[in-house]
Amino acid sequence: MKNNLKRKKNKKIKMKKKLKILAAGDIHGDKNLIKKLADKAEKYKVDLVILTGDITLAEQDVDELIGPFLKKKKKVLLIPGNHETLATIDFLVDLYGPEVKNIHGYSLKIGDVGIFGAGGAIGVGPKFTVTENQLFDILKQGYERIKGVKKKIMVTHVHPSISKIEKLSPFVFGSKAVKKAIKYFKPDIALCSHIHEAGGLELKIGKTKLINVGKEGKIIEVDVD
Repeated sequence: MKNNLKRKKNKKIKMKKKLKILAAGDIHGDKNLIKKLADKAEKYKVDLVILTGDITLAEQDVDELIGPFLKKKKKVLLIPGNHETLATIDFLVDLYGPEVKNIHGYSLKIGDVGIFGAGGAIGVGPKFTVTENQLFDILKQGYERIKGVKKKIMVTHVHPSISKIEKLSPFVFGSKAVKKAIKYFKPDIALCSHIHEAGGLELKIGKTKLINVGKEGKIIEVDVD
């Protein structure tokens, strides 16, 4: 009798599903690193890989920078950094098909989680720069498509201005647009890279967890209702 009661109680408990993400950036064409990240994605059984820009080294070579993830049957979201143009990111999406998506100005919904992003850097080349106004408008464009979801993840290459991350580089400044987007859009998680020295650093800005994912990558888990 007691066992039956326990079973009934257990049935009422709603188990939350987890969306597991591997996020990384500043790879700069390192194919050995890509293979390690693909192995990590497989080991931790992630649902999604997010690459936060500077996938290439000034577009010298794009071969085998996405394929290893697809061989592990992982979906990939991309944005450009300042080392590749938007055209190169679109080329990679066209080359590898529907399992790869460019979220520069776009978004993706998975359950009650919405992911939106914008790439490029503020005034720092060599391949793709944006203005503060452009960056904010691109983020807003993606946000509008997922603003009704419960949980939001914002993906940028650059970090917000006036943050601990900015202090780690004397010459690469943070973005006012990213800081503004965090304030107005209130993402639960904001992912960036760009400052190599800050790889792995996590901060709180208001209620947003800011993560510089770094080239070694971060495993992120989000509840999906």
